[in-house]
This record gives sequence, C-alpha cells and structure tokens, in this order.
Amino acid sequence: MVTKIIMKNLFIILLVFLTSVGVGFSQQIKPIPNLEIPKLKQNETVIKHYAYSLSYNEPNEQANWVAYKLTSEETNSTFKRANKFIQDPLVKSGIADDQDYAGSGFDKGHLAPAGDMGWSVTAMRESFYYSNMSPQVPSFNRGVWKRVEELVRNWAREYKSVYIVTGPILTSGLKTIGHDRVSVPKYFYKVILEYNSSGIKGIGFIIPNLSSQEQLQRFAVTIDSVEKVTGIDFFPSLPDAQEKVIESTLNIENWSWTNYKPAANKAKLSKAVQCSGITKKGTRCKNMTTNPNGRCHLH
Repeated sequence: MVTKIIMKNLFIILLVFLTSVGVGFSQQIKPIPNLEIPKLKQNETVIKHYAYSLSYNEPNEQANWVAYKLTSEETNSTFKRANKFIQDPLVKSGIADDQDYAGSGFDKGHLAPAGDMGWSVTAMRESFYYSNMSPQVPSFNRGVWKRVEELVRNWAREYKSVYIVTGPILTSGLKTIGHDRVSVPKYFYKVILEYNSSGIKGIGFIIPNLSSQEQLQRFAVTIDSVEKVTGIDFFPSLPDAQEKVIESTLNIENWSWTNYKPAANKAKLSKAVQCSGITKKGTRCKNMTTNPNGRCHLH
C-alpha cells in the first residue's frame, strides 16, 4: 500500500516537472469526447449548438459558461460577421433581448467570439444568439477582451487546436440592465487547454469588465484559480493525475506570446458610448465618448 502511494506521488511529481518544462505527453493522449464540457451542477443542462455548447443561467439571463474546441483550420474565416442578434431557440425559459441592452451603455459582448466562428455560416449565425451575450463595458469588449480572443486564436493556429471555456463571473448583488434584469458581471474569465500529442498545458484568465491597456500576461492565472471564483469544474473528463497537474500549474513561458499582434484600434469608436469611468461617488460616469479607450476627458 505504501509503495503504491509513493509511486503515485512520484508520477505526479514527474508530471509537474514535464509540464513546467513544456514536454509533450504523446503517450498519454487518448481521444476524450466532449473534453471541453465542464462538470454539470444539480439541475444544470447543456445546450448544444453547431460549434459550441453552453449552460444557461436564467436568473442572470446569460450563460454560466460557453465551451468549444477551436482548431487551426477553423481560424480561417470564410464567412462575414453576421451582426444580427437573435433569440436562442433552445433556451425555453426566456432570454435577454435587444431592448435590455438599448441605451444601457453596455455592449452585447460575445462569449464565444464571432471571430472564432467564421469557418461556418451556421456557426457564425449562432454566435449571435443572445445566450452567447453578456453586458460588457465597450472599451473592455473592443479592447482587452478582443485582445485575449485574438491571442487564443493565435494559439489555436500554433498548437493545432485548443479547448476553450469562457464566461462571466456571476455573483450576488450585481447591477442589472433592462426589463429582463440582465446581470452586469464585474469580471470575465477564459480557460484554455492544449491537449495534443505535441504537448499538454492549461492557462486561465480573469479580467475586470473595465478598460485596460495591461499586457495579457498580467491577467493569467491557474485554472484552479478560476475554478475557485466560479465554482465550475472545467475539465472533469481529464485523467485525475493530469487534471491535478494541468489545473494547478501556470507556466507563462510555455505559451507563445511573441507572435501575437493585436489589431490596431480605430481612431474613434463608430458611435458615442457611455464612459466606463467611475465617479468619486462610486457610480458609473454618465458622459458619452467616442474615445477608443471608452473613457471621457474626465477619466
């Protein structure tokens, strides 16, 4: 019995070492169906669309998480952005709509980005379901959130494929917008898993729903850290020993950052939006701005 425990611990130590130096686990790779699907909680169901799956949170009128696999081939966009926001026919409990967002000062922010769905007309159309939207500060949606989406696409190209789970961090007492009382998250997350013969590794991001010019490495965390704040078990289908190592390890040097080139910001936003700055009273600034950082001259 003691020998088995010692051998198991030695194996885990070896996995930690191999992960830290970026060595692949080709002998460990076996196809795992629905690897990207998190562990379901009580009364939670999966809604499956053509290119992604989600778990819908009715009280907050948005997804708990959106999950999908993105391959290098799928980063080659052949279909134009749909730009038509529509109801999700598979959400039967009611859902947010355009009136909720109109005049709110928040963008209808994609969870699974349209930029990941240009490989299929169906995938692109379904990426505009309201179940895939969450209220985002304009300068966040068009700034740091867009940058991390572009980075993940770059990883899909470089590593052949990645598994992605993304969503809002939903807590009690959040501000709401619209007649459906759509919750406005203070933070969003992404977790990414590379699970290929060339290597296995994971990384998470927790990013405030605010404008930021910080480098993306600044927001990188372990997957375990994201699990603690969301209560979601992201990759339960992984073998236990692998899951323990991958989700507790963060080695930024194992991920490619140098080939990533974010798209340049336009000189102005296409239309004026409500400033994302916070006043001294702790409320959101009511000034409108066309500044690309989403802030008025006072912020």
